[in-house]
Amino acid sequence: MLLFAGLALCGSFALAESDTAKLDQRIEAAHAVLHELMATPDKGIPLDIASHATCVAVVPGFKKGAFVVGAQYGQGVATCRTATGWSAPVFIQMTGASVGFQAGGQSTDLVLVGVNHKSMDALLKDKVKLGGDAAAAAGPVGRNTQASTTELASAEFYTYSRSKGLFAGIDLTGDVVNQNQDDTRTYYGHDIPYQKVLSGSVATPAGAEHFVRTVNELFQRGRTQAEK
Repeated sequence: MLLFAGLALCGSFALAESDTAKLDQRIEAAHAVLHELMATPDKGIPLDIASHATCVAVVPGFKKGAFVVGAQYGQGVATCRTATGWSAPVFIQMTGASVGFQAGGQSTDLVLVGVNHKSMDALLKDKVKLGGDAAAAAGPVGRNTQASTTELASAEFYTYSRSKGLFAGIDLTGDVVNQNQDDTRTYYGHDIPYQKVLSGSVATPAGAEHFVRTVNELFQRGRTQAEK
């Protein structure tokens, strides 16, 4: 009996480690997307948009499959700016649907940049519909957009996609962002409110430091440009 109990316990630990490893891989994929985005400033997120960033979410490998009715699904991570830097990440998932005469499937990387305080409030909801619960707009690309304060205030999120190595603004109106509480619980080892993580009250795990550092670098590049 003790032998079986021990084997079961070992199996549980192995499963937990496997799940955590998958989440580390997701964070690494998100970091890679941002790293490549920053390597193409002429076709990436404009610096004046980056300088206003309050939250950044990345969904690597967002999948679209369609035959008349399209289905869209992806898993990602998000971080928000705090008084002392950028928060540890939380895990999110995105779903959407489209209808039309279409066939085939594709995978793309998505980046959502929150540009005002409402974006964090939106992420704290269990489910938020882009274009409904939170204003979203296809983001401009290039080094600068000269976006006015009014333009920035009209959207809570600017949305971008990367396909075949190129970044472009994308309209995600109607797509839904959900908190992935199960993955967040698995990663941190216990139930933890999104607000506590995104407010900066939780230390960033070692496996996520490079992702958070890259988000901060993107933001700082924008701030530096804005101060010139």
